[in-house]
Amino acid sequence: MQKNKYIAASLFLFSGIVLAGFSPEKVNSFSQESQDRWVAPAWADTLKSPYHEEPLTLAQGEELFTLYCASCHGDEGYGDGAAGGALGQKPANFHDTLIKKQSDGALFWKLSNGRGNMPPFKDVFTAEQRWQLVAYIRHLGKNE
Repeated sequence: MQKNKYIAASLFLFSGIVLAGFSPEKVNSFSQESQDRWVAPAWADTLKSPYHEEPLTLAQGEELFTLYCASCHGDEGYGDGAAGGALGQKPANFHDTLIKKQSDGALFWKLSNGRGNMPPFKDVFTAEQRWQLVAYIRHLGKNE
């Protein structure tokens, strides 16, 4: 009798998932996608900043970071911001070796296009501002 209740409950749950538009393939692809590393296209590595890392660039990058990024990525860029913790997928830690190994162009592309909980900033910031953010992110990653 207990086995029949388990089967009935399982069928009810499965039918609810199917009716809601979820399939095992979608559920598996979503969980796999969320675990995949975010890789910029190869051509993004060819993008080079026209701005040098200088005090004014870093100050402007820090101002943008504090206003728009720190709530998720944390004040020091460890991916531990208060808003980021509620997203389900931890924001990037700019001190992580995988982030440090990425080209400036790849970071610029990611800032521009976004993915998932990371919004695209190409329509929010100018190219100069996005490069300032890249410079500041690099600066954060150097502070160990």
